[in-house]
Amino acid sequence: MPPVLLAAGLAVVLVLGGLGWWLTASGGCERATVDVTVAPELGPLTEELLTDLESPDGEVCVDAQVTAQEPLQSAGALGALAEDALPDVWVPDSRLWAARVASAELEQEGSMAVSPVVLGTSRAVVDDLGWSDTPPGWSEAMGTDRPLAVPDLASSAEALSVLAAVRTALGGDADADNAIVQAVLAAARSTALSPGEALDAGRAGSAEAPLVPVSEQEVYALNQDAQDAELVAVYPAEGSPVLDYPVLRVGAATGAQQQAVDVVVGRLLSDEAQTAVRDAGFRGPEGAAPTGAGPETGIVAASPEVVPLEAEQVQALLTRLSSLAAPSRILSVFDVSTSMEAPVGDGTRATLARDAAKAALSLVPDNYALGSWVFAYQLEGDRDWEQMVPTRELDDVVDGRVQREILDEQLDTLPDRLTPGGTGLYDTTLAAVRAAREDYDPTAVNSVLIVTDGANEDDDAGLGLEELLGTLSAEADPDRPVKVIGVALGPDADVSVLEEIADVTGGAAYSAVDETDLQTVLFDALRQRG
Repeated sequence: MPPVLLAAGLAVVLVLGGLGWWLTASGGCERATVDVTVAPELGPLTEELLTDLESPDGEVCVDAQVTAQEPLQSAGALGALAEDALPDVWVPDSRLWAARVASAELEQEGSMAVSPVVLGTSRAVVDDLGWSDTPPGWSEAMGTDRPLAVPDLASSAEALSVLAAVRTALGGDADADNAIVQAVLAAARSTALSPGEALDAGRAGSAEAPLVPVSEQEVYALNQDAQDAELVAVYPAEGSPVLDYPVLRVGAATGAQQQAVDVVVGRLLSDEAQTAVRDAGFRGPEGAAPTGAGPETGIVAASPEVVPLEAEQVQALLTRLSSLAAPSRILSVFDVSTSMEAPVGDGTRATLARDAAKAALSLVPDNYALGSWVFAYQLEGDRDWEQMVPTRELDDVVDGRVQREILDEQLDTLPDRLTPGGTGLYDTTLAAVRAAREDYDPTAVNSVLIVTDGANEDDDAGLGLEELLGTLSAEADPDRPVKVIGVALGPDADVSVLEEIADVTGGAAYSAVDETDLQTVLFDALRQRG
């Protein structure tokens, strides 16, 4: 046989062989990716459940991409990001979150798990209060002189559910609202411990451990490695509100994508999923007990009565409680140097900063005042910074437009503002602090938020670090304090410098070495009250 024909024949054999291997390996199916966002406590469990999936007819193979994310962050993304950036399936810890996302198309298919909301504390505290044999009512439990560590009401469905349950127990009227307000204020004064530290005190068996609104599943999980469970769940007499982990479709998929989403939803609601969630300390949707529930896990097997919550009433309560906090006045300053073009996932650091900022903006209350600058090197003449939007309260109306909408629109322009050259970090920081002090609001927490992916790269005319720190210290005004909150984005950002600046101004520094953490980091930074 001529060499050319032999080579051609060999090529055909190789191609057919490779095609046969591919068809065998993939089953000849069409592949579809389904993005699934779940509450963090469901992350590893969900990843295991969603492996090796295909449609019943074998025509669609499913690649499930699971993201574990705090529901507050997911709600922000659903309310702010473009449709193609949203997950296909969302499983937050409570249906209360869905009620806060008005702009996204959500359809609930069922509950993946259930976990009653309880009060976590030490066994010693329960014995001391006489609750071992006779559980308290909600109002009694919240009305003791025992310290109460309440999680952040903006981000904790457990805390908000507990307060809503107390409100219901007290009659649900104006007097009940006033009692809740007083309870929250008293809780803020009763302990310096965070909820996590308070639960650690309960695990250690401390007779001084605070009470903590927490899910039953968290008590179970924290006791998994304990020899004797000192952390216990208190189930008030009226019953408990529940975290119901709804399985929510996001948007309306079609064709093969719809089939793939159907497969994912079916697995999350399957018998296999029910076994997995109960092994992890959750209850089944009908209240079936977690595996091994009993004294050694700090929880009881019997399912408590469910205290129903109305999403509208809970939202109204959150609005009332949010008004207790001093507002924030924040000048946000974004790096637009050329290094922000670095790729991250399907976009760049600049598009990531845009999306994270828009999501965070959608979550902060209207009584926040926000403004925005961008900075790099010599953006306006010799000046390294440029104002995008002056600092105003988010519900202020300017020329017929609301400040929140103006900021949102300007954030869209961040990727288009990138400029060649270095990063005038030090000059910009000092200018921003001076501007915030000039614009100071004595009724608010005033701060400058700086997001940068690099180090200072200014010319010789710019400030050095020691000069910056010295000037910030010398100009500090105890009657008009302005703190700097620095966010270091990516592995090249100089977080140590941001920490030094934060120390001088009483602020804080955050690191998002993994750029995809930026949304969580940025929202935490925006709420930094320090």
